Amino acid sequence: MSITNTPTSNDACLSIVHSLMCHRQGGESESFAKRAIESLVKKLKEKKDELDSLITAITTNGAHPSKCVTIQRTLDGRLQVAGRKGFPHVVYARLWRWPDLHKNELKHVKYCQYAFDLKCDNVCVNPYHYERVVSPGIDLSGLTLSSPLLVKDEYDYDNQQSHSSSENHLQTIQHPPSRPGPQETFSSPALLPPSEGSSSASTSAFSTISAGPSTPEYWCSIAYFEMDVQVGETFKVPSTCPIVTVDGYVDPSGGDRFCLGQLSNVHRTENIERARLHIGKGVQLECKGEGDVWVRCLSDHAVFVQSYYLDREAGRAPGDAVHKIYPSAYIKVFDLRQCHRQMQQQAATAQAAAAAQAAAVAGNIPGPGSVGGIAPAISLSAAAGIGVDDLRRLCILRMSFVKGWGPDYPRQSIKETPCWIEIHLHRALQLLDEVLHTMPIADPQPLD
Repeated sequence: MSITNTPTSNDACLSIVHSLMCHRQGGESESFAKRAIESLVKKLKEKKDELDSLITAITTNGAHPSKCVTIQRTLDGRLQVAGRKGFPHVVYARLWRWPDLHKNELKHVKYCQYAFDLKCDNVCVNPYHYERVVSPGIDLSGLTLSSPLLVKDEYDYDNQQSHSSSENHLQTIQHPPSRPGPQETFSSPALLPPSEGSSSASTSAFSTISAGPSTPEYWCSIAYFEMDVQVGETFKVPSTCPIVTVDGYVDPSGGDRFCLGQLSNVHRTENIERARLHIGKGVQLECKGEGDVWVRCLSDHAVFVQSYYLDREAGRAPGDAVHKIYPSAYIKVFDLRQCHRQMQQQAATAQAAAAAQAAAVAGNIPGPGSVGGIAPAISLSAAAGIGVDDLRRLCILRMSFVKGWGPDYPRQSIKETPCWIEIHLHRALQLLDEVLHTMPIADPQPLD
């Protein structure tokens, strides 16, 4: 790439920032990226050789050798930008190279003299002085070119229990609109036979799903909530309407449209009222194949989604992330085959635990709190920690309009957001009903 038109350290900060912004990878919001780059450029203004090295590295995508680009190490080693704290080399590596980078995946190149791990007074933040090494235990096999983007840096959690890794914390993951075409990489209609390369688990799931009846009268039910209170009646979407719109207008609801604007709530606060005004055109939910679900954000504001499918695609544990879907984005949020496989796996786990416990009880093995040498009667699957609601969660999507939740926001739970919906997927629940007949289940626990 020619660098004739690129700025130098002698140019105004604004010109340099503008040029470097053109090379960002898109994993962060534009405002955050701009503030992070502005902060770095200002710190380097007095170190012209390092600023020129940064410009060369970024504008040539690392094709030209470059020196260390350093900033002063802070007391806790982290950099604060726009109210968020993160390790500086990770912040800038995400900006310009790997938007889905986890903090433990960077290894410095041998010639980097000020790498973060060397604990010098200055830290090198040149993204091309680091290589990416995938952390053990992080499943990246499902990621594609249009994969979701991790955006949350490492935060302080003074009031939380310690974890083996800070990567276990809830994260917000961005899903900006894709360029035309890439979203098709997600598509795998449930009715198509698996490819020859599919695993035996996939093949088995396909045959099981296809064997049973798959024509519920309604493909989903949508309940609308304000904070922790359901408002209005649950809206059922007929299977004859594979695409349904949920919007903030006041037209009568029916068929393929659920209008939230006409629902009244005597306990509605001013904050909720303000948020409702921004729902606008809302979202479209689309059922594809036998039960896969896609979401299109029609609103001028992002929506925030809880989706086990997207968690898996991002290499996260189920329930470990909140997904921010931007206006105009169109993205798959539920995969029926994957859901069914998870049900079967959990059923097998529960059955194994039940068999083990039954054997223990039959052998009169005393345990803590035992009565007369026999352990108290408890649900057989409790040992596996699996109950009805654990499986029901696999069949449910939750989506908040306008306002997000999690550590990036003042709201820690979706039940603290002003307006949100819960979507129950009937084909998945139908499959769950079949699975429940094959396993003992623990007493129901309330959904979070």
